[in-house]
Amino acid sequence: MNYRHAFHAGSFADVIKHIVLVRILTYLQEKPAAFRVIDTHAGAGLYDLSGEEASRSGEWLTGIARVMQARFTERAMPLIAPYLDIVRSFNTPPALTAYPGSPLIARALLRPQDRMTVCELAPIPRKHLIDALRRDTQARVVDLDGWTALPAFVPPNERRGLVLIDPPFEAKDEFERMGERFAAAYAKWPTGIYVLWYPAKSRRATDELADRALAATAQSKPPGKLLRVEFSTGPQIEGEALASTGLLVVNPPWTLHDELKLLLTELQKPLGQGGSARYRLEFPKP
Repeated sequence: MNYRHAFHAGSFADVIKHIVLVRILTYLQEKPAAFRVIDTHAGAGLYDLSGEEASRSGEWLTGIARVMQARFTERAMPLIAPYLDIVRSFNTPPALTAYPGSPLIARALLRPQDRMTVCELAPIPRKHLIDALRRDTQARVVDLDGWTALPAFVPPNERRGLVLIDPPFEAKDEFERMGERFAAAYAKWPTGIYVLWYPAKSRRATDELADRALAATAQSKPPGKLLRVEFSTGPQIEGEALASTGLLVVNPPWTLHDELKLLLTELQKPLGQGGSARYRLEFPKP
């Protein structure tokens, strides 16, 4: 499949991915020591929901649009509010016309001592990303293939931080490449937090990726933890739009599992198709 950011901005998959991103960065903020965010396949930064790509797919209408209108319990609201507030900051309520990608969501959560490195190889998205982060001394846009950058940029000087690996899955071997490049990066920086995003269309491919990541984390002492997160809006139909998304979170914050259990339960109603949404949340065993 081809999961270019502009066509899927604000989709249910973006919502799940960015909620996880915000929860992790919020956790990193709890300690005063600086952290770094590394985004290997950053995209354009900000997406026009009325633009050609987003309008063609319309996925944001069943993604972020529904979540912005949803009601959450008193327990869930403090957890999802930081994410929703960031999205609102790029819009003039009540209109929803723009959606921030991972770089701008992460940038909103950097403190003065924190830094961000974002990679984008495609010329047009990279230009937009540079424009969005122009004169920002805390963020650096790199014209480099994310797979090359991944092992090259770790460990960062800050020694704390998060690596987001979110490729477009244009190549047939993307799952294998993700597993290999993650293993190489993890060997250099086993204490970092890694988030690997994937489309959950093939059970075999997703299971093999989880197995590769688990094998890589088992090499460190102590072994790293792996949290597998998957969310489905309904049955995945051959030839239809993506209905299931997944994330592997390596070295997750200790609070993340319980936070996501609450949030994913409450997101089933607004994001589901006719009550058929479901999620998977587990720590895989070797």
